[in-house]
Amino acid sequence: MDNAEIAKQLFAALAGQDEAAVRHLCAPDMRVRQNNGRPMSLETLLRFNAAVGRVVTDFRYEDAVRSATATGFVEEHAVRGTLPDGKALELAVCVVASVKDGRVTDVREYLDSAASAGLAAALA
Repeated sequence: MDNAEIAKQLFAALAGQDEAAVRHLCAPDMRVRQNNGRPMSLETLLRFNAAVGRVVTDFRYEDAVRSATATGFVEEHAVRGTLPDGKALELAVCVVASVKDGRVTDVREYLDSAASAGLAAALA
């Protein structure tokens, strides 16, 4: 499986709350950073994803533009859904990831923190 397909499957698994598929696609010691913040482990990512799934109705990734790189992938996508207050969640996100031996090892996610304020409030 090429790195672009790994990206496609990873985001489908995250959107679908498929923990087993996420674990299959990611190295156990993977690290995720959002906007250069503190690194999250795979376990923390799974807990965060589940929390988002509980508060955002119809959570999905759309309009993906992805490219395989020699060491992983780059993907831009829109994160969409409905927040508990009925407002639309609309985030433009860019993800840069490393893949080794067919598994995601490192994810750097960049998003507009002001646009994510509604999601942050819903998760608090």
